[in-house]
Amino acid sequence: MRVLGAAAGGGFPQWNCGCPCCRAVREGSRPCRSRTQSSVAVSADYRRWFLLNASPDVRAQIESFDALHPRGLRESPIEAVLLTDAELDHTAGLLFLREAEGVEVHSTAAVREVLLTGTAVLRTLEAFTSVGWRRVVAGEEAQLGGGLLLYQAFEVPTRKQARFGGGRESVIGYRITDGRAGGSLVYLPGVQELTEGVLDQIERSSCLLFDGTCWRDDELIRLGVSGKSSREMGHLPVGGEDGSLKRLSALDIPRKIYVHINNTNPILLEDSPERRAVEEAGLEVAEDGMELEV
Repeated sequence: MRVLGAAAGGGFPQWNCGCPCCRAVREGSRPCRSRTQSSVAVSADYRRWFLLNASPDVRAQIESFDALHPRGLRESPIEAVLLTDAELDHTAGLLFLREAEGVEVHSTAAVREVLLTGTAVLRTLEAFTSVGWRRVVAGEEAQLGGGLLLYQAFEVPTRKQARFGGGRESVIGYRITDGRAGGSLVYLPGVQELTEGVLDQIERSSCLLFDGTCWRDDELIRLGVSGKSSREMGHLPVGGEDGSLKRLSALDIPRKIYVHINNTNPILLEDSPERRAVEEAGLEVAEDGMELEV
């Protein structure tokens, strides 16, 4: 697994943001690294690759990773894109794949409907290339790469406004399992609450990539950049008595890694007390280019 992008929508730094974290990475005044928008790539044989979400930074992410480069005149080792939701920071990258002879997209029916009639990402992509859609149904196992990888989606309940869906299976997580060794990776870039169903999926994983959008629930409100809380945008905050860090730290999972980190989140600053709290609790903060085997 390779983390192509570890930041939330807008990247780090965000082009129009002057928050303390964005200023620090631009000025080099504190130890921190820039990050592109959230996506990971998985493979069982290092030849056939599958993207979990396609961010607007997908072109740069492909160029930064030799395994995703074409091996022929016009081809790609990327076989399909698996979508967790219909958010633009997870789907706009599909438009940058339009030069391909065809693009295979895996998503739930709810996500596909938004991409056809809401944001029109799929409808626009279909004007340039053929799009093969594979329906994802929560709880059903499916194969990738001839069975070398297996995946099972599970619903991640959300109460956020229905701009990008909001109904059943509008947000999902993925469990990716090695068909031979049995190790499993759970990818959850958007989680509003840790329900029993979500916890059940997490606890049976070898590696967890989890929503690290904001440290505080009122982080964006305090900074004056938004009138919405983290939870109102569909993301459980990391810190606090009811945040994800306290609950995830108690779980016996070999590796627990925060992804989809907003540019305002102080865990991006390597010398911050928030970053130290994450590391002392046994969790990691993802950065672009991070690789691991499960």
